[in-house]
Amino acid sequence: MIAAQRKILLQGMGWLLLLGPFFFLTYGQVNLYTAGRSDVGSLVFDWEHAIPFIPLSIIPYWSLDLLYGLSLLCCRSLSEQRRLACRLILASLLACLGFLLYPLRFTFTRPQVEGAAGWLFSQLEQFDLPFNQSPSLHIILCWIIGWHFYQRLSGIWQKLAAAWFLLIAVTVVTTWQHHVIDVITGLATGMLISWLIPDQGRWRIRRPDAGRRKLALRYFAGALVMMTTPWLSWPAISLLIVTLGYMAFGAPAMQKDAQGRIAPAAWWLLLPWRIATHLSARWFTRTVPAVTPVIDGVFIGSYPRRPVAQYAVLDLTCEFSRAAASAQRHYYCVPMLDLVVPEDEQLTCAVHHLDRLRATHGTVLVHCALGLSRSALVVAAWLLQTGRVQTVEEAISLIRACRPQTVINPVQMEGLKQWRLKVTT
Repeated sequence: MIAAQRKILLQGMGWLLLLGPFFFLTYGQVNLYTAGRSDVGSLVFDWEHAIPFIPLSIIPYWSLDLLYGLSLLCCRSLSEQRRLACRLILASLLACLGFLLYPLRFTFTRPQVEGAAGWLFSQLEQFDLPFNQSPSLHIILCWIIGWHFYQRLSGIWQKLAAAWFLLIAVTVVTTWQHHVIDVITGLATGMLISWLIPDQGRWRIRRPDAGRRKLALRYFAGALVMMTTPWLSWPAISLLIVTLGYMAFGAPAMQKDAQGRIAPAAWWLLLPWRIATHLSARWFTRTVPAVTPVIDGVFIGSYPRRPVAQYAVLDLTCEFSRAAASAQRHYYCVPMLDLVVPEDEQLTCAVHHLDRLRATHGTVLVHCALGLSRSALVVAAWLLQTGRVQTVEEAISLIRACRPQTVINPVQMEGLKQWRLKVTT
């Protein structure tokens, strides 16, 4: 244990020796380059003139520098440390790219400040210029480092850390260092970095079938339409992530775990899409039974909005967090993309956990968003795997007899047949 901690400390100091010069080289050179450009504009909301200048807020503002160094030394493993270092490197690179592509300058004139706060401002001004504004690198780092400490702490310390990093975020405007647009773009960039370098696992590229490519192109077209208006950038980013999910990364692109938790960065980045899917689900399930019994304690249903009567829940959605209605039930999630054939390992995993939950708890609700496709496919696969039916057609017919609204297209039927051949040979 002591040897492992020593390695983390030594490697952390090595990262700091690399990242310090890297930051000053990239940030400083871009700042100097932008200072010589003639096409530098500004973007300021009228109401920003009411934001007060608070000299003492420079203290929490500067504290991020100390926390930057501590974060690399306070890691639980070398892999976590490497992940954090990669995020910090990507933060500088993406911020500098933004500074070069969309150069902006800060337009307020900061009052003269005396005393300790004045000295801190003078130190800041020695290497900083009123450029390098959007996205705010301070906000990007605040998100990345804040999330790092939030995961390591618990109880009152976790709450205090969250409050302190929120205060740091506020100080970028109360020190008159950034305009609000810089904060918004900085937060979005920080979340994007957290999504690109996830807390767990690595990206695995999947080869999309025709159905996935078709849906990916539709989402990509929607993203392109959104990009024509800057104020629709958020839904555009959301749709681009969904596009990547269908085209390359699969359900892990939505970053939902087996306990139904969606990673905070993915939760916020995908919020516009998730709102749209929620509204769509409410519309399409208005005339569909919320829950339907199938056989031997297995039920199919839509995303539960009322307390679940069954003793266990198998969640197949990748777009929604765990339903509050299932909070008091035994639960497992196997996230799957909608409207496509599940991957073989997903289907096998879902069938395994369905059988385990039923054997242990007696009754199981298998749900997706609508309770019409993903849940039906998994129950059909379970019927085949457990020998309750002999053919895919029998399985689908049994489910449709219980839930006539079930939607299983020929491609999904064929995918189910191929899966059965693989698991029985």
